[in-house]
Amino acid sequence: MKETSIVEFVRDIYQTNDFIPLHAPTFNGNEKAYVMETLDSTFVSSVGKFVDDFEKKIEEYTGSAKAVATVNGTAALHAALYMAGVKQGDLVITQALTFVATCNALHHMGAEPIFVDVSPVSLGLCPKAVDEYLNEYAEQTEAGCVHKTTGQRIQAVVPMHTFGHPVELDELLAVCLKWNITLVEDAAESLGSFYKGRHTGTIGDFGAVSFNGNKVITTGGGGMVLCKTLELGQRTKHITTTAKVPHPYEFFHDEAGFNYRMPNLNAALGCAQMEVLENYLEKKRRLADAYKAFFEKSEFKFVVEPEYAQSNYWLNAIICPDKQSREGMLSVTNAAGVMTRPIWQLMHRLPMFKNAMRGDLSYSEFIEAHLINIPSTPVSFVSK
Repeated sequence: MKETSIVEFVRDIYQTNDFIPLHAPTFNGNEKAYVMETLDSTFVSSVGKFVDDFEKKIEEYTGSAKAVATVNGTAALHAALYMAGVKQGDLVITQALTFVATCNALHHMGAEPIFVDVSPVSLGLCPKAVDEYLNEYAEQTEAGCVHKTTGQRIQAVVPMHTFGHPVELDELLAVCLKWNITLVEDAAESLGSFYKGRHTGTIGDFGAVSFNGNKVITTGGGGMVLCKTLELGQRTKHITTTAKVPHPYEFFHDEAGFNYRMPNLNAALGCAQMEVLENYLEKKRRLADAYKAFFEKSEFKFVVEPEYAQSNYWLNAIICPDKQSREGMLSVTNAAGVMTRPIWQLMHRLPMFKNAMRGDLSYSEFIEAHLINIPSTPVSFVSK
């Protein structure tokens, strides 16, 4: 397959000769009206009806007991890890194949990552690899699960639902229960993705969602903590809103909380975007089906959702047969104004995480060397 034919196919889908981004936000609903309402009300900051409405809409859609709006997805994950009991000096098992925010959140808590391989089924954290690592390097003590060599507590496991494809959550949860470790889902990319009928981010004790400008829906910036119980949710809301004790006029804060409040202005965008989410997801699925058919008989493998899941297909991806074809695809498409990009560099290749403990990362390294993301903005027209 020639790279130029892929350029032609994508341009046929998007019906434009202009630059085609990887994933652009779409505003064709009540966004302007709701934002103008916040301006007219003057409640543009962290207090306003749209924050409450947005949290309720996410709760209803995901089935979360309580959703807590935050200023961005990293803040949501940081708060989720804090609520999961992660403390300075703790270890957190996660994947090296992820966006840096996953590791930044735990790093800024003073915790350290342990990198474990991803699964060919989901491109997310592999339950078998996690269990194998724990069997070799961990032991149960009165203090919990600890690393045999360093004595550090292993407090959490953080899978990331790569490109919106849910990880093998039943198996991963079983490993966490076996080792008495908290499961925190990095669901930043997976709003609209379901694992065996349950929304991602609601199977672990906590989940973290992102509404960055390139996500399925956006609030400009923004995130959300999904909490398993109402009690945990109320506590999360408290610590993310400066831990201020409610009072008509006094300022009393009962602990060192975080100022992670989502502005009402951003939440207004979110409320409007939620009204069209199902339409976006339908268009993204049609787009994924078109890509799947196009690449079916080529040497490029289109990444599809796992059999057990319904994915939002946030970012479509192909696996190239070799590094040469990957470089050729990246070069030709971007030169032609069709944005494609390689997957993130593995986290242990970055200077701040180069000394992190890790298991075998063979499949992560394969994906790093072969995968490309291709344009994924939802569109009304899909080529036949």
